Formats: sequence, C-alpha cells, structure tokens
Amino acid sequence: MPIIYLSPSTQEWNPYVDGGTEEYYMNLVADALEPYLLASGIRWVRNTPEMTAASSIRQSNQGQYALHLALHSNAAPELESGLRQGAEVYYSPGSQQGLWAAQLIAQELQEIYPYPWLVRVLPTTSLGEVSKTKAPAVLVEFAYHDNPEDAAWIRANISQMAEAVARAVTRYFGLPLVQPQPPRQGMVQVQGGALNIRQKPDRSSPVVARAQNHTPITVNGQWQGWDTVNYRGKVGFADGRYIRLPEE
Repeated sequence: MPIIYLSPSTQEWNPYVDGGTEEYYMNLVADALEPYLLASGIRWVRNTPEMTAASSIRQSNQGQYALHLALHSNAAPELESGLRQGAEVYYSPGSQQGLWAAQLIAQELQEIYPYPWLVRVLPTTSLGEVSKTKAPAVLVEFAYHDNPEDAAWIRANISQMAEAVARAVTRYFGLPLVQPQPPRQGMVQVQGGALNIRQKPDRSSPVVARAQNHTPITVNGQWQGWDTVNYRGKVGFADGRYIRLPEE
C-alpha cells in the first residue's frame, strides 16, 4: 500500500491577518486529513512543528515515499499585501507524477474554493519541497493568509480542505475515498485457508498479506463490501464478509 510523506508548514512566523499562524492552521488541515488516509489504506510519515523545511526534505529523502505532500498557505509580496487571492498547487517541471498529483488537487480545490478560476497549477524550481525531494512532490498553497477573505475561508473550511486533498490523493493512487470511522478490532472468520489482503478493493488486485483464520485484525474503514484493514502491520483491503466485528 502507498506511503506518503506529509509535510504541513513549520512556519510559525507567518501570521494570519486576523490571528493565528500558517504552521497552526496547516497542522489542523493535516490532523483532519489523517483519518481519511487511514480509512483509505494510505500510510504516512509526518513532520513535526519543531522541524524546518530543510529537515522535512531530509527526512522525506531518507524514506521510500510514493508522494511528498506539503501543505501551506500563501502571502503576497509586501507591496501587494492583502490584495491577492487564490490557491496555487506547485510541482517540479521535470516530474510527470508531480504534475498529475497537482492537477488532481487543483481539481478538487476548485470544487470548494469560492473563486475556482483562481485555483492554479504552477511549475517551480525554487521551492525545495518540490525541487529537492526524491519522491514526486506537490506543495499546496491553499489561499492567501494575508487576505481577510482568504484567511476566513481557510478557518471555515479546514475539514473540507482535508477531504478535497484526500479525494485527490486517493485518485492519484487509484483507491476509493473511504469515509473515516473509529478503528475497530475484528476477527478473521473463513471456512478454510486464510483471508487475502489486497492492494485495492478488487479481487484481481495483488495480495499483500494473508490473514489466518481466528486471528485479530484491525478494520479502519469500509467501502462497498470491502474493509480497509491492518493485519500485523500490513495494510490493505479484505472482503468484509470474512471479518467478524464486535457488534455483528
């Protein structure tokens, strides 16, 4: 199953026009995004507020990630402070996968941002979290935090922003977006053999693990008869008919 590097802004010195900081609000978005990733079978490693962009890049490059996802909000140059609006999604011009991820995120943001024509996909070679990462990368600037209307939009739409990004990321990996639910402990119940855990909710999808009968398994989400599961550290999708949950 895919694993991403999740990198909300560490820029606590970037204030919002009416209070709060970029670091604070982007970490709220990351907090709201994580349950969608968990339910949809996507694993992640996340930076911490004590880190910097440089140390986030180093940590990302030390792993094998399918996507580096940086979450930010924007500010205009001093002479235009408060005048700009819109969302910008950046990618490296040499990365087709980065471009595809950026386009998917922009499409989803256009559905929730009040001025969809101001949502843009832009190449860059100057942003390190896009140009210096080993994994395909996107950096999302959700809106301008020095603009009162944009800053208010961010505050009011944390959960919607997280769901939009989750929808784009699941599309990127060819997975369904599974609605979050509290993880539950289930029990494998098959007639014989073992329960196949697959990369995707499809019986032709590759098997990533086999769960033995009468062994515990964690269910993180449910989608069209499939359960998103974690079995001894292996994450994937299993036929929900063969997992007994406590209330069943």
